[in-house]
Amino acid sequence: MKSVKEHLMFILPLMAILLGVEFVLVFNRVTSNYEEKLRESYTILVVSKSPMSLRRFRRIEPHISSVEAISKERIARQIARGIQNTRTQEILAALPYFYTLHLDRYLSRTAVEKIRKKLLKVPGVKKVETFGENHRAKYNLFLFLKIVFWSFVVLLSLVSFFLILKQMEVWQLAHRERMQIMEVFGAPMLLRSGVLFRMGITDAIFAVALSGGLFALLKYYWAPRSGIEILVDRQALLFEPKDLAILAAIAFTLVISAVMNVTIRSGEVRE
Repeated sequence: MKSVKEHLMFILPLMAILLGVEFVLVFNRVTSNYEEKLRESYTILVVSKSPMSLRRFRRIEPHISSVEAISKERIARQIARGIQNTRTQEILAALPYFYTLHLDRYLSRTAVEKIRKKLLKVPGVKKVETFGENHRAKYNLFLFLKIVFWSFVVLLSLVSFFLILKQMEVWQLAHRERMQIMEVFGAPMLLRSGVLFRMGITDAIFAVALSGGLFALLKYYWAPRSGIEILVDRQALLFEPKDLAILAAIAFTLVISAVMNVTIRSGEVRE
């Protein structure tokens, strides 16, 4: 029972780190997908006295990916409906050119404001509408969620790694006599610490399998049945096979770091 408890004291903090890493991977995929949706839905309206092409817009600002000209005829017809004795052609001649600009990625409010100022300096451009308040609200919320999420994951990982080090120290004390005998016979540090590596790597395999299993369960079983729109729509992003390789690499790196840290510090104390 004591042995099981000791292994759980190592597996659980390691799982906390791995789950945090997997949440980061999922969060990055979901936010990248969300950013793409925001980019596609976000537009800048430009009103110009003279016609402008995509090439000209891109010379002004490389982040402009596409341009859609708004039909002057449609605008003229809508205006003519509300005005009596006014010909559509006369309205059409008086109207400027309207363009909807799309960006190549979702930019910050500051970057969008710089684009607006660049466009306003172009001769013939009368007005540039960036829909600032709506954009700023979405971007600030998006940025706030990123900061909170990353802060939580970093703090959780630090606390969990210290718990892993403590448990590794417990194992080292339990096998100290064997390790000291091997040291007397001239065994190198890596060989003396072999028992710690074996125990740590074995538990790391369990932690990776359990963490991957939880997210696979989330993706294939819970998400489709949750009724939560963001999970249903982005089910494919919740877990990918390559995530297991990333989790395994991180788990083994943490185990090796913990063993080396504890072994080196114990050697310094004896000296």
